[in-house]
Amino acid sequence: MLDDFTRYLTVERRYSPLTVRNYCRDVERFMVWWSEKNKQPFVANKVKKEHLREWIVYRSEQGRGKSTAGRRVKLKADTINRELSSLRAYFRFLHRHGKLESDPALHLPALRTAQRLPSFVPESRMQELLHDTAETPTNDFESSRDELIILLLYTTGLRLAELVAIDWSDFSADMRTLRVVGKGDKERLVPILPPVAEKIIAHRHLIQWQQICKSGEKALFLTCRGDRISRIKVYRIVQRVLSEAGVKGKKSPHVLRHTFATHLMNGGADMREIQELMGHSSLQSTQVYTHNSIARLREVYAAAHPREREE
Repeated sequence: MLDDFTRYLTVERRYSPLTVRNYCRDVERFMVWWSEKNKQPFVANKVKKEHLREWIVYRSEQGRGKSTAGRRVKLKADTINRELSSLRAYFRFLHRHGKLESDPALHLPALRTAQRLPSFVPESRMQELLHDTAETPTNDFESSRDELIILLLYTTGLRLAELVAIDWSDFSADMRTLRVVGKGDKERLVPILPPVAEKIIAHRHLIQWQQICKSGEKALFLTCRGDRISRIKVYRIVQRVLSEAGVKGKKSPHVLRHTFATHLMNGGADMREIQELMGHSSLQSTQVYTHNSIARLREVYAAAHPREREE
């Protein structure tokens, strides 16, 4: 049934190859554990809820190897919850397709995790970064491309996979609107700011002038050979640019997505609007950015309130 589950994730749910691989790896790990524990080949309809609870305890105690000091490093609750999500999807699939009478993973609670605020780049540092990249040579293809990658991620809040998938046909005729197909094959329209639209048009002229693409590739972001750029290449570009700009902490395309949402929230944007722009299916996913706004309000309060200044 694992092959059927793989096809279901790929064809019906339209998950990325990486997500499908992770789901199947998590399910296979559980199957091996169950078989060894029960000393028999894995049989899905023999799995009970108590088996899943035992598996959670097993994974919590097993850990992920040893630290440099020789101590065993335990798995984080987030990791175990992700594996639980894979198992829930698998048993829900079997139940819905008539392979199980009941779903043993139904209502199985997730482990409690500490809430972490999303990492983001401060507005002042982001403005300095954009100012610095704007001064790069306009006739250099790689510099133009890398600048546009940073600019688009920051001004649209796109996911890495969404950015890499952009084709020229996804833009409106005036380059002011971008059609994005996000998670779950959900489509949304993202506005493009006029200065960003100008950069996109200039980048297109540069590609044509330097004849970067001769193969008919329709992607916005290309390698020097004219192929569609890869996710890992974009990740490394963002990491390098943020490092050179002196950004501390985590440096990734997703940090720029968090930065986009946080700056909008701090600027007074409505949460529903941010949810729509980011392609969140649930408002709960967007609410995490209110915590960053509250943290910012505390800083303003501490700096401005008379009682705080007296102390």
